[in-house]
Amino acid sequence: MCRVYYESIRISTTKQFELIDITDNVEKIVRKSGIKNGICLVFAPHATAAIVANEKEHGLMSDIITFVKELVKPEREWRHNIIDSNAHAHIGSSVIGADRVFPVVNGELVRGTWQNIFLVEMDGPRSSRNIIVVVIGE
Repeated sequence: MCRVYYESIRISTTKQFELIDITDNVEKIVRKSGIKNGICLVFAPHATAAIVANEKEHGLMSDIITFVKELVKPEREWRHNIIDSNAHAHIGSSVIGADRVFPVVNGELVRGTWQNIFLVEMDGPRSSRNIIVVVIGE
C-alpha cells in the first residue's frame, strides 16, 4: 500500500549566496516516515533558491558559489531589477532547479558517497526559508 509522508524544514540564511547542508534533516524525515521503499522529493518553494546534491567539501562549495555568481551575474542590469534587485536569483533558481528526487530503499535515503543535499541561497540573507520534504512509497 502506497503512503505519503510530508514534513518541512525551516532554516535561515546569513549571506546573499550560500550553500546550506540539509542532508541530516532530510535523512531524519525519511526515517521518521516509516516508508521502506519509494522516493523522496526535496523541494524549495522559493523563486530565488535552489536544491542541489554534491560533495560537502569547502573548496568545492566555494567553487559552486563562484560558478553560480558567474552564471547569473548579480551585477548585471537585469530588467527585473527595476522592481526588485534579485533577477539573478530568479534566473539561478530557474536554471538550477528548485527540487531533487532521491530513491528510498530499505528505509534509507539513497545518495552517492559524496552527495549531500544543499539549499542554494541566492537572495539572502533570509530569516526563514522553507524546504518541503515528501516521502512516497510503501
